[in-house]
Amino acid sequence: MLLTADGIQPDWPAPPGVRALFTTRQGGVSVAPFDSFNLGDHVRDEPLAVAGNRDRLAALTAPARPVFLQQVHGTHVVPLTPDTPDGTTADACVAHGPGVVATIMVADCLPVLFTHASGTWVAAAHAGWRGLVQGVLEATVGTLRESAGEGDIVVWLGPCIGPGAFEVGAEVCETFVAADPEAGAHFWPLGKGKFLADLQALARLRLQAMGITHVHGNDGSPPWCTVTQTSRFFSHRRDAALLGSTGRMAACVWIE
Repeated sequence: MLLTADGIQPDWPAPPGVRALFTTRQGGVSVAPFDSFNLGDHVRDEPLAVAGNRDRLAALTAPARPVFLQQVHGTHVVPLTPDTPDGTTADACVAHGPGVVATIMVADCLPVLFTHASGTWVAAAHAGWRGLVQGVLEATVGTLRESAGEGDIVVWLGPCIGPGAFEVGAEVCETFVAADPEAGAHFWPLGKGKFLADLQALARLRLQAMGITHVHGNDGSPPWCTVTQTSRFFSHRRDAALLGSTGRMAACVWIE
């Protein structure tokens, strides 16, 4: 994990000209409980603070413009252009050429960044457990392969709720195992119908099934956990019940 003053720089073998960034909660202007680099405009933060933080992100990716989607835990993939408006409903996006930043916001869900080996197409997906089991990664990879053609796809998994903190019900485990029996290896029973789940490992399993072997980033170890790394990451599960809400971080990938 390459942590800088601007956020986390993905350590992955991206082609020349492909840039990526994952923001942390540090470096913005929002006050508690959104302190300080909150990019979500739907979490009750002051609109002027959110606008200031989004301007800061835009400065980090300039001249390319981040596009902030309205994410609904689905599988829709939208192709981005410089004219794509913020608030477009989708949980994944693809971009071709310079000028626009494929952007996903998270606060426990898994952000997944993609680049085609040619360096001509990039993509980003929002993979909470619902989107993951519904096929958001498959939809994103399918769109990327259809757009970019033959060639390897390189993937980076960003921070998310870790396997020691992600408690789910039996129905979640059963849904994943019904789709792929190997998924059962990534759930651990707690009793009373509850399980711990390893979200990044479940994503890796689905990527592997699509023939994608170049997967980097989150390995499920503690430094990647949004819940336990309080000073570094926002976490909906950690903060929402106690503080009423929490901020959002952004995973970004673009072509210079």
